[in-house]
Amino acid sequence: MFRRTFWFTAGAAAGVWATTKVNRKLKQLTPESLAAQAADKAVEAGHRLKDFALDVKTGMRRREDELKDALGLHADPDRPDNVRALPGQRRLRAIQNHSTDRPNYSYDRNEDH
Repeated sequence: MFRRTFWFTAGAAAGVWATTKVNRKLKQLTPESLAAQAADKAVEAGHRLKDFALDVKTGMRRREDELKDALGLHADPDRPDNVRALPGQRRLRAIQNHSTDRPNYSYDRNEDH
């Protein structure tokens, strides 16, 4: 008698468990659920891409600062008195050449058309 009761209870529990599992899986496979999952994955991928872009931008800035330190380019390059990388005579020529008027040539090939 106890044997029959045990197996009946075990079978009922297995049936309830299997039915619950199947219903959950069916709910996951509905079109609305699949669309929501795809949207969540797209948003997650967008966040990952944004984080990657920010990391690249930070790395670019860091590397640019390293290169500027190595080359001594932290001064304003538009002012000729800030030219420090050139030795004596070349520095003077750079300052003098900067102040002279040079002809302004256009390199736009579409200008003549």
